Amino acid sequence: MRNTIQGIKQRFGIIGRSPELDHALNTASRVSGTDLSVLIEGESGVGKEVFSRVIHELSPRKHNHFIAINCGAIPEGTINSELFGHEKGAFTGASAERKGYFETVDNGTIFLDEIGEMPSDTQSYLLRILESGEFMRVGSSKIQKTDVRVIAATNVNLMENVKKGKFRDDLYYRLNTVPIYVPPLRERREDIFLLFRKFCVDFAEKHRIDPIRLTDEARAILEQYSWPGNIRELKNLAGQLSILSEERTISAEDLVSFSPKIRERHLPSKRSVGDQDNMKEREILYQLLFDMKKDVTELKNLVFGLISNNDLSVPERDNLPQIGSHLSDEFFSRSHKGKEDEPNSESEKDQSEGRPIVLDDYNPYEDSEVVEESLSLEDMEKEMIQKALEKHKGKRKYAADDLGISERTLYRKIKQYELS
Repeated sequence: MRNTIQGIKQRFGIIGRSPELDHALNTASRVSGTDLSVLIEGESGVGKEVFSRVIHELSPRKHNHFIAINCGAIPEGTINSELFGHEKGAFTGASAERKGYFETVDNGTIFLDEIGEMPSDTQSYLLRILESGEFMRVGSSKIQKTDVRVIAATNVNLMENVKKGKFRDDLYYRLNTVPIYVPPLRERREDIFLLFRKFCVDFAEKHRIDPIRLTDEARAILEQYSWPGNIRELKNLAGQLSILSEERTISAEDLVSFSPKIRERHLPSKRSVGDQDNMKEREILYQLLFDMKKDVTELKNLVFGLISNNDLSVPERDNLPQIGSHLSDEFFSRSHKGKEDEPNSESEKDQSEGRPIVLDDYNPYEDSEVVEESLSLEDMEKEMIQKALEKHKGKRKYAADDLGISERTLYRKIKQYELS
């Protein structure tokens, strides 16, 4: 079939094999034959416009006009005129009548990118077109008709904007008839190297040079990065390496020299836009938890070493006392060594063999001081930063690398906690 997922990928130059990408393409293919409104959601740089073209090219409107409009790039004062047209003299500078996009693209498809940036009054006009196909030019009282397929896209959470009163709820539900989610690169890591290799080959053919290659270590770094700029950022890096690198085989060091931030660690935590500082603080907390686990492991090894080196014996697991119960008399035992401990007679020797040392009336915690452990994240974070600074003798660059944070974040934390 022409409209199979693989056929769509070949026709539109889409690279990837992740299930999330295939699901989005399958939805686009199935909805293309209808006139239903589609809302494409995804981060900036994931290729939402490509999906709008897939829907148009596979639809019965494919022989008619297609136009992509960035709602965030049109000034608020002129967007109504751009979309719906205006009459002569409707406003200052309107020296002649002008047709809008909804009039010129009749029977075609309009792709409205960044729909969340559309002004509220324009949202009302768009809702009327979606419901009845009717609109009026700016400065006119004449109702006109249009037959346009609307595909919208957003890189923000429109439902949050609805709750804040920044977006009409009725328009949201009208646009969201069929939602399509385009996954970011960090959710389709198996596609990162495929895309990178394709971009490198394209740059090599365009500039008549040999394509670059990555070592295994460089490839691992490439695939572990979160790619906040998604495909656009990946393509830019491929272009830089292809043109500026003297070597055709790119090592991990070469990759980091071109893009130092690619070494940034990204531990598993939910990330929100504009939350870079909180992300770094979470990484410090994760590092602290890993170190605590390491300390517990070392403590266990120490206890087992003491038991072994001092000939201490521990009862079988099933015979261990329950938590909260008193220590059994047979909990610890030790073989007796030294002349003063040897039995005086053979009978005493026989009786003493295997007999445990009974720890009567002994409480090892009787004179100990109870210290309340701080559960404050700030205290733990401060302690980790102090340890890193002491470990690297005050060299902040190495301390920041060890903590997995940037120097800028470390400087801010040092100032915040008044560390020397």
